[in-house]
Amino acid sequence: MTDTQIVWINQLKKGNELAAFNLYNSYSKAMYNTLTRITNDQEVAKDLLQEAFVKAFRRIDDLEEPKAFAGWLKRIVVNMGLEYVRKKKFHFEDLENQNQLESEEVDDKLIDDKTLHRAIKELPDGCRTILSLHLLEGFKHKEIAEELGISESTSKTQFRHAKKLLKNKLQHHYEY
Repeated sequence: MTDTQIVWINQLKKGNELAAFNLYNSYSKAMYNTLTRITNDQEVAKDLLQEAFVKAFRRIDDLEEPKAFAGWLKRIVVNMGLEYVRKKKFHFEDLENQNQLESEEVDDKLIDDKTLHRAIKELPDGCRTILSLHLLEGFKHKEIAEELGISESTSKTQFRHAKKLLKNKLQHHYEY
């Protein structure tokens, strides 16, 4: 967080609309990407992004430490994405009783970001959501389970399944 962003946060608390605009421009792309990964729907992500910023700006006085703004905003964004997922009732399948998924090492091939993001978007909703929350957003399986109303075991098995599917998609992409 830059000193300028801290100034914008303090100005926003005083009602400065230009500060809100500047903060939006600074954080909207990253927050949009987070929502897109969670929802897999660009239009929904755009709507949720707007709602998240409105909520954050209305509650800016709840933020005691301006340096914590990025994490605080991200939590609002992730919670809105999770609320959407819960309402949409994505299917989270407990794969524990199925054949044990083998642990596989990631190939050393370099994969460009565009290919990786496209492959993640193609994952089934449940797998993609859990992979995004755990791997990209840093949530622990226990947190994911609590947020989505599933067991911790289901979160872990969905994550392993997502990694396996993702590896297969990426290997297929690089086969000649």
